[in-house]
Amino acid sequence: METYESLREWKDQNIMSYLKDTISLNDFHDQVMQHVMHIAKSKLKEEPPCNFTWFITGSGGRREQGLISDQDHGIVYEKSNKEYEGYFKALGEELAFGLHAVGYPYCQGNVMSSNPLWCKSAECWKSQLEEWMREESWEAIRHLQIFFDARFLCGNQSYINELKLFIYQFQLGHPSLLRRFSANIEHVKNVIGPVGQILVEQHGKYQGCVNLKYAAFLPYVNAVRLLSIKEGIYETSTFSRIVQLKRSSKYDKMLQNCERNFLDLLKYRISLIKIENYTDTHYLRIHNLSKEERKEIKRILKDGKRLHEEVIALTS
Repeated sequence: METYESLREWKDQNIMSYLKDTISLNDFHDQVMQHVMHIAKSKLKEEPPCNFTWFITGSGGRREQGLISDQDHGIVYEKSNKEYEGYFKALGEELAFGLHAVGYPYCQGNVMSSNPLWCKSAECWKSQLEEWMREESWEAIRHLQIFFDARFLCGNQSYINELKLFIYQFQLGHPSLLRRFSANIEHVKNVIGPVGQILVEQHGKYQGCVNLKYAAFLPYVNAVRLLSIKEGIYETSTFSRIVQLKRSSKYDKMLQNCERNFLDLLKYRISLIKIENYTDTHYLRIHNLSKEERKEIKRILKDGKRLHEEVIALTS
């Protein structure tokens, strides 16, 4: 029988051969996580008692994971009763333990199926989403953004789209919600100096690096997600969202160069292989780049900042 230990060994032996592109790498991560689900269910010694969805979110939901990725996942199950709640609570805890054993660090924000906040029946999820949409707090909006990046991994795919439709329909009747999303992502790390230079980390382990997560990825990811919520696009990958949004002429100019920029950004993320932990996957050492690559990174950063500012102006 397959164990978490044997799966970890197989993962570590094979992952480097999937670094040719982000699609291959994320397909590999999916495969590993689906194996974790198989082992977790076998440890519970019984099949799920009803229909359910196990979803991943964060960079996994957006199919943007690097070599090391932390956990971001949740469960939606068919309906609430004591038996179902007990089973999926146990499954959620086993999944979080199993993913950690296989090499996916626990989520620092506790976005995991082991957390009751992220493991609910479809009806309870709908109530939770409505509560977050009505609640005037930064954390509630952050939770909604996390959920909107949810991608089906195992089980019944329909629950996720139904819940995303619920968010879209609610925001159509409550325009203030989009403004709250906009206010939540308004501030991003600026790493372009007054004369156009890249501002790198000045101290510590990452001296001479730029933080790709906060300076490069988030301006694109947050801006494109916000437009996708506005337009009811349920795709989760930032690149796929850009492609869909560009089908509308109103976003054509705003999203100019974004497809190329984002693909280049993903290329830089999977180039980071000399890493020891999850945090290392965010930092790019600028002096290791050629003159052409520095020019490319600067273009990506500037265009991301411009896009972010334009989307904030549109939705505020």
